[in-house]
Formats: sequence, C-alpha cells, structure tokens
Amino acid sequence: MTDPGTAAAKRSTRAAAAPAPDTLTPADRYQELFVAVQSGHVFADSKTFVDCAPLGDPDAIVAAYRARSAQPGFDLAAFVQANFQLSEPAPSDYVSVPGQPIAAHIEDLWPVLTRHPQSHPSLCSLLQLPHPYLVPGGRFRELYYWDSYFTLLGLAAEDHRPLVRGMVENFAYLIDTYGHVPNGTRSYYLGRSQPPVFALMVELGQRFGALDAVEFLPQLRREHAWWMSGGEALAAGEASRHVVRLPGGARLNRHWDERDTPREESWIEDVATARACTRAPAEIYREIRAACESGWDFSSRWMREAPPRESQQRGHVRAATAASLASLCTTDILPVDLNAFLYKLESTIAALSAQAGDAQAAQAFERQANARGAAIRELFWDPQQGAFFDHDWRLGARRSCLTAASVVPLFVGVATPAQAEALARTVSQRLLAHGGLSTTECGSDQQWDRPNGWAALQWMAVRGFADYGHEALSRSIARRWLATVAALYEREGKLVEKYALRRVEQDDTEGGAGGEYPLQDGFGWTNGVTAALLAEHRQHTAHGCVAHAAVPQHR
Repeated sequence: MTDPGTAAAKRSTRAAAAPAPDTLTPADRYQELFVAVQSGHVFADSKTFVDCAPLGDPDAIVAAYRARSAQPGFDLAAFVQANFQLSEPAPSDYVSVPGQPIAAHIEDLWPVLTRHPQSHPSLCSLLQLPHPYLVPGGRFRELYYWDSYFTLLGLAAEDHRPLVRGMVENFAYLIDTYGHVPNGTRSYYLGRSQPPVFALMVELGQRFGALDAVEFLPQLRREHAWWMSGGEALAAGEASRHVVRLPGGARLNRHWDERDTPREESWIEDVATARACTRAPAEIYREIRAACESGWDFSSRWMREAPPRESQQRGHVRAATAASLASLCTTDILPVDLNAFLYKLESTIAALSAQAGDAQAAQAFERQANARGAAIRELFWDPQQGAFFDHDWRLGARRSCLTAASVVPLFVGVATPAQAEALARTVSQRLLAHGGLSTTECGSDQQWDRPNGWAALQWMAVRGFADYGHEALSRSIARRWLATVAALYEREGKLVEKYALRRVEQDDTEGGAGGEYPLQDGFGWTNGVTAALLAEHRQHTAHGCVAHAAVPQHR
C-alpha cells in the first residue's frame, strides 16, 4: 500500500517545480480593454477572447490600447488580432469513418480529445497541468471537473489505465495548487468548483487498478475542508459561502462563487440579464455563477418558483417561471445531489482514514457522513411523491419540480431500500422517456430541462437503480439511452453533448437544444458513458450501429 504522506510529498514536489500559478483572470489583466472587446462584440462567442493568449507583455498591450483607443479610426478588432493568438476550435486530422461501429469511433476519439501540457502558452487564462488530459470537445478546450469523471468511465472500461492515473493526478495537483478543483482549468473559473466527484474518480481508478486510493487521502480532506469552510462558526439559520446551518443544527451545502461580477466567458450575456431585471447586478451575477458551479447551467431547477395556481393539481408539470435567468435563486437552494456527493466524499475519507490507521479521523468523518445522510433522507425526501427534491433553506420548504438529481442518493448509496423502491416507481411514471431519463419534469428554454437528456444523469440512474436491485429499470434506461446515441451517430456520424428525448417513439432523434451556446460535438462525457454502457450491454443493437456520414472532429 502506498503511504499517503509519501505520495503527497512527491506530488507537492512536482507542484513546487511547476511555474507559479497565474490566477489573474482576463478581466483583471486587461481591464477596460476586456470590457471594450466583450461589449463591442468583437467575437460572436464571449468565451473566445478570454481563451486567447497574448502575443506580448499584457501590461504593454493594455498601455498600447490606452494610448491608441481614443485616436480617430482606431480599429479594435484589428488591434486584438495583432496582439492576441486566438484559441478557436480547429479541425483535426480525424474524420469519422463511414461504416465504423460506434465503439470504434469512440476509441478513435480519445487521442483527438487528449491534450499534452508540455506546450503551455504563457500569461493566458489556461491553467497549467502536469499530465495529459481529455477535454470535452468543441468550445470546451480545457479540463472540466465533473465531466471528467464520466469521461474516465469510458477510459477505464477500455483499459486506458495510464491516462486514468494521469487525469486523477491532475485533479490532485489542482487541489494542492489552488485548494480546490475549479469548474475548469481556466483562471476565470477559479471562483467556483463543480459537483465534488474527486472521491468517485479515486474509487474508479482503484477499481480498475490504475492507483491506490489511500495515497489521495490528503487531497480528499483538503477538498472537503474547502467545501465546509466557514461552517463551524455559523449560528442556526445562517449561511457562509458554501455552508448553511439549518434551524435544527444540521450543516448542509449549497452552490456558491467567490465573485459577484459577470462571468468573463459569458460577459455580454450576463450584463444583458442584469439590465433586464430589477435586482442588484451583483446579486444576479452571484446567482448565475453559483448555478454554473452546479453543472446544471441552466435549468428551471434554480429559478424562483411561482405559487401553484388553484387550478393546478399536485404533481402536474409546472414550466419555468422565466425564460431568462433573472429569477435565479441558486444560493437559496440546498441541492440534493451536491449533498449526496459530499456524503460520498465524507464516507470515502472515513474509510480511507481507517485504512491508513487514523482512527480518530475515520470516526470524525463517519459521524459527519452519518449526520449528512440522515438529513438527506429526511429533509429532501417527499414520501407522498416518492422522490428526493431540492430544499429552499430560506423558505424552509422543498422545491416542487422533480429532477433527475433525485437518483444521486441511490448512486452514492445513502437512500434506504424503501426510498429506492418508491423512487423507481416515480421515475418510471414521471421521468422515463422513450430515449432515456429526462433531466427534469419541467420544460423550459434552458438546456438542463425537458426535453434534453444528459449522459451523466443516465449513468447515475443506471448504476443507482441496479445497486438497489431494480435491474429492470436500470436496463431500460441504459438500453433507451444507447439507442438514442446510436441513432444520431448512425445518421450524423458523431456523438454530441446532449440529446432531445422523446416521450413516445419517433425516428427523428436529435441533439439537444436550448441554453447559451450551440450544440457541441465531441463529446467527452457522452463518449465515456456510452463506452461504459456498451461494455456492460454486449448484446445491444447499438454495437451494430455504423456511421453513414464522414464528419470532421474539432479539437
């Protein structure tokens, strides 16, 4: 067994040998030039400029802008072109092969989506990493946190153990360097994380023989400390950063971002949202950023719920209360999935501490896990509807919209068998679509709502229901999702970020829609979950599905 202290020391030595982390964001660094570029719509996508690399000293670029911008005929777009290297997706050498089965296509995509960090542009927003890593694809050209766990499922299933190990090491490096895992490896993501799945990555790596989980115990503990920071001193009914202390004394978690400014990668969109509502700009910016930490950006799940009309009966579908993001109240909500992931983190730390011979830590984290588990089973569970719901801690009430986050307590093993049985009935009746598991029961124009389906949610439902003995439902979700992915692959020769799930059988399987940006090809977690499900369902017709079209894949 690897000694966790020795492994941590080696990792710290590597971190010390790396360049000092550059935490300045593009808005910090370029100031009024940044505002001018984003507000002037120099690029169609706000993310383009914040991913650029400067061709010279940033201070000199800003000084040059200040000296020239007021001069007659100043061309901002030309100035940017002359001073920055764009990092837009470029076609790779890979084109999908007509007639190629879907499993072979996914295997071919791993090197297309792999990045090798030896060449790292200086003074840009991209954070340095020590090992090769996979990006999702399309406009997402960096490492993302919770996406990567689901990508790792496919890498592990196809026995890419060195890459699995390197990916886990990268996340340990991020925790060692920044104190937490940022949303993605860009400086503008450092104010927030994403759903804490590092414990799941470590567990997966050990199960497939890529690593010894106990060596990552220091990073697991440090991540937990970051999520719980400020919670000890809270009085009942108070909140600080990610922690809320409820009237009964329980400490649970919400999503948060350290900044209350427009997201730099979506600057013009956030400014427009703030201008369109009466709330203080800092307030709405914080709510938007917190929703991004959830990974569910964006969804009616985070919007203020309107009181039900008298004509509505209990359980009827209620659409989002706003087409825009002006009604977001993310920081008022205790998400059931976030707290389930933290239960998994605490349980993992307890087990690994016992393995490492630290009985005191093992007992302390076991107590925390037990307390959180009891709160999840009580606070988030609605026995009348037979499902877990998010909780509005300011209102002291459960939220009303049923979402696929309800399956996460099963996925981490915190639900009771009776709750799992009731949830299986509810999901079958209310969330199961012809193409897989619906994201929410509420429809809206946001991408994390019906009719869209997402690979990560399918996997957690498939595994969660199987672990509690509901094999038929687990198989049904898996087989429906594989058929959805295979149908679009067969027609268009690609896998995509999300899919539109139909309530009834139709032949027009489509990629998902809604949200702030076009549908992205690639796609990391779809590839990973599909590969893992194909490995488990050897007789599924998706294995015989072949592409009819040749499609260039973007880096």
